[in-house]
Amino acid sequence: MRPAADAQDIFLKANFREVSFCLEDKILDNLIIRLYNKLYDRIITRRDNYMGNTLKKLGEAELEIMQVIWDSENPVTSNYILKELQGRRRWQLSTLMTSLTRLADKGFIQCDRSTGSNLYTSIITENEYKAGASKHFLDKLYNNSIQSMIATLYNNRAIKNSDIEELRNFLDQLEDER
Repeated sequence: MRPAADAQDIFLKANFREVSFCLEDKILDNLIIRLYNKLYDRIITRRDNYMGNTLKKLGEAELEIMQVIWDSENPVTSNYILKELQGRRRWQLSTLMTSLTRLADKGFIQCDRSTGSNLYTSIITENEYKAGASKHFLDKLYNNSIQSMIATLYNNRAIKNSDIEELRNFLDQLEDER
């Protein structure tokens, strides 16, 4: 942690609350505080998740839950997630709630309890997670060499000539855009 940044965060949060309490309209006051706290928590969680460029890992079941949340355009309830996982997982609601708590603890989701029902939204986008997981995978298994990864897949017949052609076309397209 960086003490100066943390002290600045605390000062900003305290200063904002002090100004906010001076507002005459209590409803507006509460909404502003809740909005600020959500944004503040999201920024701190993202910062903590990426400390040292290390994104926390998702287990297989956690990844399935995250895909349901990512695929939804709006915050989702636990019942919605349970229904979407119905064909893949035979979970009780309590099992899902345990997994959602773990995802929140890891900094992947947040839960809004202000509406009377728990609404879950992602903090880390799907692309952010894929980029971090792909980088970690490539680094750990192939010493950060894409060529080594493709050669291993090709030599073990995990990819076909048509996959190589698709990759070649994609690389040509990227080069043309430069």
